[in-house]
Formats: sequence, structure tokens, C-alpha cells
Amino acid sequence: PTVLQHLAAENTYTAQITSSYTSLKDALYNEFIERLQETDTTTPSLDKEYWYYSRTYEGSSYKVHCRAPRFSSGEHYKEYQVMTTSLASWQTNTSTSVLPEEQILLDENLLSKNQSYCHVEALEISPQIPDKMAYSVDFTGDEIYDIYIQDLSTGKMVDSLKGVESDGSIEWGDDDNTIYYIKMDDLHRPYQVYRHSLNSEEEEDELLFEEEDELFWVSLEKSQDSNYLFIHSSSAETSEVHYIHLKNPEEKLQCVAQRRLKVLYDVEHRNGYWFIVTNVNQTVNKRFMMCEALPNCQDLWQDVSDAKEILFNGGEVRAIDTITPFVHHAVITGREGGLPRVWIVSFDDNDDDNSVKKFVQLTFDEEAHDVDLGPNHAYDTTTLILSYSSLVTPLSSLLVDMNHPVTTSKEGEGKNKFVMKQKVVPNYNPDLYTCERTTVQSRDGQTLIPVSLVYKKDIMENNTKHHPTHVTGYGSYGMSEEASFDYTRLPLLNRGVIYVIAHVRGGGEMGRQWYEEPNGAKYKCKMNTFNDFVDVARWLISSRNITTSELLSCEGRSAGGLLIGASVNQDPSLWKVAILGVPFVDVLCTMVDSTIPLTVGEWEEWGNPNEEYFFEYMKGYSPMNNVREGGAYPSMLLTGGLHDPRVQYWEPAKFAAELRHKQDQSTSGPVCLKIDMTAGHFSASDRYKYLKELAFDYAFLLGQLGVVDSK
Repeated sequence: PTVLQHLAAENTYTAQITSSYTSLKDALYNEFIERLQETDTTTPSLDKEYWYYSRTYEGSSYKVHCRAPRFSSGEHYKEYQVMTTSLASWQTNTSTSVLPEEQILLDENLLSKNQSYCHVEALEISPQIPDKMAYSVDFTGDEIYDIYIQDLSTGKMVDSLKGVESDGSIEWGDDDNTIYYIKMDDLHRPYQVYRHSLNSEEEEDELLFEEEDELFWVSLEKSQDSNYLFIHSSSAETSEVHYIHLKNPEEKLQCVAQRRLKVLYDVEHRNGYWFIVTNVNQTVNKRFMMCEALPNCQDLWQDVSDAKEILFNGGEVRAIDTITPFVHHAVITGREGGLPRVWIVSFDDNDDDNSVKKFVQLTFDEEAHDVDLGPNHAYDTTTLILSYSSLVTPLSSLLVDMNHPVTTSKEGEGKNKFVMKQKVVPNYNPDLYTCERTTVQSRDGQTLIPVSLVYKKDIMENNTKHHPTHVTGYGSYGMSEEASFDYTRLPLLNRGVIYVIAHVRGGGEMGRQWYEEPNGAKYKCKMNTFNDFVDVARWLISSRNITTSELLSCEGRSAGGLLIGASVNQDPSLWKVAILGVPFVDVLCTMVDSTIPLTVGEWEEWGNPNEEYFFEYMKGYSPMNNVREGGAYPSMLLTGGLHDPRVQYWEPAKFAAELRHKQDQSTSGPVCLKIDMTAGHFSASDRYKYLKELAFDYAFLLGQLGVVDSK
């Protein structure tokens, strides 16, 4: 009770400090709503005999999952074109069904009734006769899920698994009577895989796999052709994959390749062969390798090449992330030149050994963009769905004919690809905005840091004027911050704010070398992340000359909150405002205590401070341990979720207290803490509540910057 009272008092204090921003917050929220197509649909995707999609309705907080029968059994590409015509007709009359004979599978608005939080993690349809649905749901934000199985023909619940400490993962077996799921241990680590027969007791479920090493997490995945169930057991640096053939589920679980220290690999299956993405032999980036689909096959792996070259040799230039096989093709996602890429591999159908006939990289018109795979459920298809956006181009669903892939995309013309659906953003004119991609030299004199900027064109007409500038970043786990579209940025841009993404080391923008030692930002080179971020901020002021410290703000979430905390400590006077969302700021105390959920697995990201080798280095950047005595700090907003299992609420609470204790009160801005008492790591699940929370954050940002003019 004492802790809850303290958090409530902090929330009250923050409300008092920000009370003058109420009208600004309301204005921002209304501007979000003005640019949100409240009644909308995702692009339907084909899976066997149905189109699957989700809908939203004006005034409703959650999604509605739907399906509709396919129109014919013909060529997928042509059928997608027909579907797109129906979709265009619906957009002129959104009160009707998206597609003919629409069926509601799951209405999350009904599911969330009387709940303060609701998140559906997985929704899977039975594979043989698609009349059953399994889904997992979390009602607290603590990322512990219950599983339900519903008969779609009657609407009745036929089975459930409650209180099993599931991580939310679900996969059906080959029949319609078996599901596979994962249990977590007391420290929130996914570690056991169970097989459950419908209508049997949970005590009768069969334990298929258990991972005893606390460094390793377990995950489930079906092969694209649905023949195999893969059980991944991975740490940040080492992985191992077991499998069962779903046509013969009673066979013994087998291992693709025994774990080897610092060897990562993922597996897919096509035509009797394993497709393997791996860093074996300590390559800088991962390789695309292949061998016959046998157990313990590590000595059989061979690089895949076409007539000219090895497709992915693990070098620094080209990085592979994922591979998705189809009957005649494989689609690879990865990175080259700092941008996400997509390649299509075509195989020689006359060979049984997966010989490569053609290898094509798709290219796009805009210099900086984000592209990834859309929902591609079908295996026997030559049709590929992509998701594409940029800092100024809203999300589009693109259709590509893999037999004749074209290498430009955006205009929606041409025989072999077109834009099926572009997300409608009301009251948005892309011609008013522009974006840039540039690089900034780091303080080491060798590294070029990619930087993306987006702003209204008219604010740059006066080159002598300084502008409010908001810098964001992440820089951990090898995860990339993409140059994608976000309509919630528009109220900032419309008030003259320049929005900047610093693609700092620790992410994966430039490949694995951007993340790994010795020149990335992991372990004892983690300081590169924070140095890069500060260097970008200083460049914006001194070299680019578009802002000043009085107009400069920064923001990051989770490990991005660590980035902000460490960067502000490094140079407190560089910033006017800082927002730290669910921030990982008490690095030493958290990482030294193996009883805190998720800690042990993080030792291969940051290091184990129980070892002197890492302790002193981590102490040197941990935000909690480096607040400057008497420093002039910016205005700071720290947020957290009471039920967050990833970054516990006490981290931002402790950091707020430490900042107030040590900073110079007369020259520093206010330190505000805001804890959501009904959410976890990912903020509100209700889309309208989420927007209200975001409006609060941006009102604090703009108010403290002094940018309170209306749009």
C-alpha cells in the first residue's frame, strides 16, 4: 500500500505540474483523431479458402477479426486484383461488409468488456476444417496469457487453458484436435513446450521440450509449408532448433543441429531441404545455407549461390534476417546500405536440389523507406504481399508477382505489381512534407551514423531560423529504427518541429557489425550507442545549425529510455526536454539480481555485473549511477506501467527521485513521473486511451519547449 500511495502521489504531482497543458493535450488528441481513419480494415490476405483481415469501427477501442470466403480457386495474383476492386468499393461505403459473406471471428471489443486492459497475442484457425479458432489473451498487461478454443460454427467455447503461465504462443498440429503452447517459469522465461488435446485436462498435456539453461528462451514456429513444428531455444548469442514432423507427431523430437557457443541459426523447410540462416564460423553477418532435411546435420550445411556468387556470404555489405520459402521461390529480408531490403530467389523447377535460377533485389523510389513482408499465409503461390511506407508515405500493401518481380514499386502501375491498399490518413497532404537521409561523423572520426529527418517544407524557407527539433533513437538488441510513416507525428511537424531518428550503433541498421563487438555497441562497447546519439544532437546544433539546446528534445522507450538517460547524463545542458518511456535506467541493480524476471537472459546483451570485468564498465553508463551532482538538467517526463514484467515500475520511480536529489533545482526543469496503474510495458491496449497518453507526452514536450501555438 505504501508503494501504491507513493505512485499515486507522483501521478498527482505530475498532473499539477502539467495542468496548464490541458487544452494543448486536448488539441493534440483531437488532431490525432482527425488523422485517424477510425473505421478501417487491414488488407485481406488469402489462406486456403478464406480471406482474413481485421476491422476497426469509429468509437470502438479494439479490433474485430474477420474472414470471408474466397471468390474462386484460380490464380492468386488475379484473385488479389479482384479482391482489391471489392476493397475499393467498400472504402466508399464503410458501413457494409468489407468482403461478401463476411464472418466475425473475434470481436475484441466484446472480449475487453469490463476489462481495463486486453491484448490478444495469437489467433490461429484449425488447419484441416477451418471451424475452430484458438486465441490467447492477456487482461492485465503482465504478458501472461490464457488460451481459449472456440467452435466457429456454433460460437461456443469448446476448451480453454487458464492459469498455465502461457507466453501466448499457439500452434495447431496437423489435425484439428491438437495445439502446442509454451509455459513460462517463475521468472517469466518461456521454457516448456506442451502438446494439448482438445477437451483433455491440462494435467494430461504432454511435455515435449524443456529448456533448463536460464540464458535460453523457447519459441514455437510452423514451417511455411506446415509440415514441421520448430521449437527454438535461443539466447542472445547461441541457438538450437528441435523439430517434429506434424504428419507423424508421435515420432521423437529431433534436433537440427546441437547448440554451439556463439552460433545462431534459424531454420525453414522447402522440398526436402533445410533452409538455414546462420552466423556459423563467426561471420560478421549471417549466411544463407542449405542441406538435406536431416537431424544433426551441422556438417552438411552449404552456402547457397546462383551462377555468379554466394547469395549471402556473411560479409559486411549484405545482411540477411529472414527467409520465407514457397513452392517455386524463397523471399529473403535483410539489409544493405543501411536500409531494409527484400530479395526474391527463384528455383529451377527441373532440379530437386533447390538450384537457384534467379536472384532479384526489389528496389523502391524513395531514398529512405521501410519495407517488410505482409501476411503471406499460402505456400503454394507465386504471389507476394509486402508492406511499404516512408517518413512521408503512409503504409501501403503491395502485390508482387514472384515469377516476374519488378524492381520499382511505389506508383502502383505495371503488370506484375500494384498497390492493393494504402492507409487513408484524413487531412494529410504529403506534398507539404519532406524527408532526408544523411550521415553524421561520430567522435571516433571513422563511423558514419545514419540520420533520418522529416519536417514541413515551409519551415526551411528561412535558413537563418532555428527550429524545435525532437531526436529519437533505440540502439539495442540489433533492432533497427526504421524510416516509417506515423500519423501521430503530424501535430509535431505542423507546429514546426523537425523530427529526427538517430540510427545509432546497437541497432541493426548497418548489419550485425552495427551491433556486435568490437565496433558496434554491445558489452564493453555499449558507450558507442550514447556517444552516437549525443554526437547527432551536437551536429544538429553546430554543423547543420537548425536548432539550439533551448529548442532540442529527445525521446526513447525501454532500452531507448536507457539511451536517453545515459545521453542526458553525458551532457545535461544539451537538451531542453527529455521523455523516457518505461526506461531501463537502473542497469546495475537490475542486472546484478538474477531473481528479477528476464534478467539472466539479458547478461548476453549488457554483460553480467556480478563479474568485475563488466561491473565497472556498466557502472560507467548506468543512468541511475551517473546523475551529475548540481547538474542543470532538462525537463524530464518518465513513464511506466505497474504490471510491466520487462522494465519494472520502480526503475523510473527511483530515477526520478535520484534526479531531483542531485540536480541543481534552480537551473533544472521539472522531473515528472507518470505510472499507468492498469498497463504493462506496451502502454494502453485501448487505442483511444493510447492516443490520450501520447497526447499527454507531446503536450509536456511542446509545453516545456514553449511551442504551444495552435497548428
